[in-house]
Amino acid sequence: MILKDKIEIIPRKFLKDERGWLFKTLTGTEKGLPNYTGEIYTVCGLPNQIRGGHYHKEATEWFTIIGGEATLKLKDILTLEELTLKLSIEEPITIVVPPLVAHQFENPSDKEFLLLAYSNLLYDPKDTIIFNL
Repeated sequence: MILKDKIEIIPRKFLKDERGWLFKTLTGTEKGLPNYTGEIYTVCGLPNQIRGGHYHKEATEWFTIIGGEATLKLKDILTLEELTLKLSIEEPITIVVPPLVAHQFENPSDKEFLLLAYSNLLYDPKDTIIFNL
């Protein structure tokens, strides 16, 4: 078997809108993954735009800024406690956002930000509840 027949090439697409783009790196449905894998995706936030603005009833997400800077606004929808974090590639951290915590990324700069994200569940529109902060 030649090398080209041993590998798999999986077409991907960018999901673009006026705020920036989202790119699913791993959808969790690819062959050869463990019995269960969530989704890995990259989000681009354009200057002066907001990404997110929702919470999940079941999914937990992990977010790491990998380029630029963003402001992450969080709100516990049960207690209404709020938290704002400044994220920057200069001081990289990963934020784990559990279910029922609304999250919204704002880009206050004149450059785009890049965010690497993982969700422990595959995308389900019924699990994404709009909640602007």
